[in-house]
This record gives sequence, structure tokens and C-alpha cells, in this order.
Amino acid sequence: MLLLSSLILLVMVMVSVGFFTLLERKVLGYMQIRKGPNSVGYLGLLQPFSDGFKLFLKENVWPLNSNMMIYFVCPMFSLVQSLYIWSLFPYFCNLIEYNYSFILFLCISGIGVYSLIVCGWSSNSMYSMLGCLRSVSQAVSYEVSFSLILLSYFLLIDSYSFINFIKFQSYCWFILISFPLFFCWISCCMAETNRSPFDFSEGESELVSGFNVEYGSGSFAFLFISEYSSIIFMCLVTILIFLGGDFNSYLFYFKIIFLCYVFIWVRCSLPRYRYDKLMYLAWKCYLPLSLNYILFFIFIKSLVL
Repeated sequence: MLLLSSLILLVMVMVSVGFFTLLERKVLGYMQIRKGPNSVGYLGLLQPFSDGFKLFLKENVWPLNSNMMIYFVCPMFSLVQSLYIWSLFPYFCNLIEYNYSFILFLCISGIGVYSLIVCGWSSNSMYSMLGCLRSVSQAVSYEVSFSLILLSYFLLIDSYSFINFIKFQSYCWFILISFPLFFCWISCCMAETNRSPFDFSEGESELVSGFNVEYGSGSFAFLFISEYSSIIFMCLVTILIFLGGDFNSYLFYFKIIFLCYVFIWVRCSLPRYRYDKLMYLAWKCYLPLSLNYILFFIFIKSLVL
């Protein structure tokens, strides 16, 4: 049953990634007053499958100066990392429920930056190397605040398990007691998944395509799938922590779809942030705010005890 459940979860994540790309292209189209994909299948519903077939059937071209073995293995490592994090989906049965899911989540999301580094370095290209250097400095900046925001909530519920968030939010969502921290968390999630306005590692305007500039066909598809599955999982974790997170309810999945839409909405609306401003934002704004909230939650906990 464990193997079957894991396989079903894997297939569902792959299908949801495909339709998330379709949703993104449709929303981008309508916000720019055009149709978006509407030719393949009814209203363009078969477009993700068409794109997938096209990418995986294309000829694979690689640069002669690249570190060949690492160059080909790195996208697969990125895909495995982003799919493995889905084992933290908080089922009560058939899948593993970790008592220390918070620590495992930080460990798995933390190694995601290594795939960007190795992809950029192994391509042996100037633009990809610049993209991977950016991703390293970006990760160091926001992951401190990212971890502290999570830690403040786990101090509040006195547990490292994601399941306990559901029990604690049965009467009051955590977003109501920490609204500013919610926006800090959302922007950290956007930086974590390399999305606009923090997509510095793939800055199209100045780096052609950033760390993945030398990748094409199936290798590019692996990187693409890993990025979008990470976005969906970050939306799921956000719902669990801030918005109730009762995954036995249909409302839980509508909230995930809405947050995915917010990620696309931000991409449509905001230009890319300036690089030094992200550093300023992470160290001078988010870090003090998250530290203050930790003290606030410790104070609340001491009142309860």
C-alpha cells in the first residue's frame, strides 16, 4: 500500500505540474489581453501533454566544454529532490507521517540550491555560472529568515510535526495572529522557488536564461518540473501553517489553487526586484521581524503555561 500510495502521489504531482503550467499561461494571456494556449484539445487542455512530448522527443544537444556526467545527472537530482519533499504530505495512513517533518522539510529544501550551483558550474558557461553564483548568495540571504519564521510557529505549537498545525488551527488560523509574517513567508517562498520578482538565478533580461541556459529537451523538462512541483508544495505548506490546513476538506485544495494563482499574479504584476534590494530586504527587514515574532510567540506560550 505504501508503494502504491507513493506512486499515485507521484503521478498526481506530475499531472498537477502540467496543468499548473497551463493555468499560468492562461492567466498570463488574459492579463495581457490575449487568449493563451487554446488550440490543442478543448480550450487548450491538452497543451501540457503536447509540450511534454515535444520536450522529451527533442534531440539532446550539450556543450563540448561541459562536465558531461555531472551535466546530465544534475537535472535528475533536482527532480528527485523536488519530488522527494512530497513524502512530507501529511497523510494519517498509507504514507509516512514524520514526527520531525519540520526538520526534514528544511533539510530537503536547503539542498535544492545545490542543484542550481552544480547545473550552472557543470555547463561551463559564463551566463550559467553567474546565475548559480546569484542563487547561492540569494539562498544565504533569505533562508535564515525562512527557517526562523518556521521555527517561531513550531515553538508556538511545541511540536515538529505538520499534522499538529491542523489541530491547533481548528478555532483560529495563524494568519490572524501574524499577518505581517505571512507576507514575509510568501516572499521567502518566491525566493526559494526562484519566482518573480526574485528570479535572479534565471534573469532572462541580463543572463539569457540563467543557470539553465545550456539545457534543452529532457534535461530542461526535468528542471522545469522540479521548479513547478516545488511551487505547489510551498503553497501546500503555506496553507498548512497559516490557513487552517485541514486536508480532508475540499476547501484545502481550493486554497492551494488560489495560492498558485497568487504566484502567477505576482509574476504578471511586478517587475524583477533589484539584486541588492533583496539582500537589504532579507537582512534588514525580514530577519528582525522574524526574530521579534519568535519573542512574541515565546511570550504567548509563557502566558498559556
